[in-house]
Amino acid sequence: MKKIKYTHYCIILIASILMFAGCSKEFIERPPQDAIVDGNFYKTNDQVLASTALLYSKVWFDYNDKASYNLGDFRGGVAYSAYNDQDNVRFNTTGLTPDNGFAWNAFYNVVTQSNLAIQNINRYATVEVSATVKKHAIAEARFMRALAYRYLVMNWNEVPIVTDSQAKLNDITVRKNTTESVWRFITNEMRAVSADLTTTPIQTGRLTKMAAEAMLARFYLTRAGVGQSGSRNQVFLDSAKYFAKRVIDSNQYRLLGSYADLFTYPYDNQTESIFELQWVFTATEWGTQNSVPAYLAYSPEIANGDGWGGDKSATLWMLNKYAGLTTNGRTLDQRLKSTFMLPGAYYPEISQNVVIDGKSTKQKMVFPLVGTDANFASIKKYVTGQNGDNGQQAAQQRYGHDTYMMRYAEVLLIYAEATIGNAGQTSDALALQYFNAVHTRAGLPLNPGPLTFENVFDERIVEFAMESMAWYDLVSYHYYAPSQAEDIVASQYRGGFFVEPDKMPNPTKWEITDTSWWDFKYVTQSTAAANFILPIPAAELSQAPNLQLQAVDYYK
Repeated sequence: MKKIKYTHYCIILIASILMFAGCSKEFIERPPQDAIVDGNFYKTNDQVLASTALLYSKVWFDYNDKASYNLGDFRGGVAYSAYNDQDNVRFNTTGLTPDNGFAWNAFYNVVTQSNLAIQNINRYATVEVSATVKKHAIAEARFMRALAYRYLVMNWNEVPIVTDSQAKLNDITVRKNTTESVWRFITNEMRAVSADLTTTPIQTGRLTKMAAEAMLARFYLTRAGVGQSGSRNQVFLDSAKYFAKRVIDSNQYRLLGSYADLFTYPYDNQTESIFELQWVFTATEWGTQNSVPAYLAYSPEIANGDGWGGDKSATLWMLNKYAGLTTNGRTLDQRLKSTFMLPGAYYPEISQNVVIDGKSTKQKMVFPLVGTDANFASIKKYVTGQNGDNGQQAAQQRYGHDTYMMRYAEVLLIYAEATIGNAGQTSDALALQYFNAVHTRAGLPLNPGPLTFENVFDERIVEFAMESMAWYDLVSYHYYAPSQAEDIVASQYRGGFFVEPDKMPNPTKWEITDTSWWDFKYVTQSTAAANFILPIPAAELSQAPNLQLQAVDYYK
């Protein structure tokens, strides 16, 4: 397997789309290694579909590996690391911060490989390839490229749009494009994609027309705030509501009955999933598997030679979002146990290596109580345990279960938020119905209305905690209400605290108190205002100095 790496404004260019072995997913198969660098590979429908298979996994690996939770959850204030990843926890990212450049590279890698897939299919696909498959495969690549640009524009604001990576390889005159034109580009792309994708998946896990329309609902909800002040563009709010309703009315998706089932192995490609990264466990290839559990699992005692997340935890701000937890010591919200671990919590689906009476043994997991005035509410979501807990599909930094990129629950909440729109609240029956479908599944009482923006915002934070969503909800809010979004960041307690159960095991309540001596607790208001938009990495500015010039409209 050969990879040719070119560096130019940190876009990693891979000249050929390379596949990988040892795959169990239906549509991820390894084509002949000696045939994929030229036109010999794109002769059949199966070969063309194989050429876009890695767009569901390998091209997203660097994003999923660390950038996903660093940006989505640490910057979003949902979780923190006590000793690592401090640039995102403390909101002090600069152009020289390594993580900043790494995240930029990760998204432009998706852009570049999507561009190459489009180019290769257009250039090499033969007449034996059906028009439907060719159109579908190109649409898959355009979908991934548009989604990557959604992440780029929401993190770095003004970014260069590149649709021909080879032509731009040695172009040092590249300019940033305006935020408004980037959003126009990605919504235009996704509208075109929705027309070209099939109504039902060509193969399990593949994108569909409704997946594109669900993404359009997400895009338009955010775009409604771009360039606005105090309120959102009603046309785009209406578009978000329209596409959300089309997805709902398609009856292609439904909520799982239990929130816990969303993250209990095996859970891939079930009825609530609209789009997942399709990871595959393999002991030989690198980049095909989900590595995130290695960094999130609190201890090697529940992992596979990894388990390096001992200093990662929910923030106290996040725990306050679970109704009743920090005030009464308990909550009805069933999502807490599936997202974060509190002392005494019992997880029978996970094996735990422990020492009892001097002897090593294995038991069903109980999250331990440690410390006296500081400990952690460790990450549970995406942590599925040892090899035996994962159908023999797990090893160090190698897990086979997928990463959600969009769930049906989000579409329901998009409809509710778009209906609220600029009014601040609504008593619309459908908006309440869709909101409560998500809310009551968590074990919470029915919200009788009126439904407010704050209700939906908090519901999203809790529903999608540790799914790399919170930061983008804040950025979406910041587009049209910057001071309010900055106030939220400044109010988030990101320091240490102590969680104490009333008994061990099987506690009935917890007392949670902040740790007085913790050196960092809050992002200051001025820091939040100054660092809401990430700076373009310094290495990129040095290689393409025109990125420092004023952004231009992509369409002009």
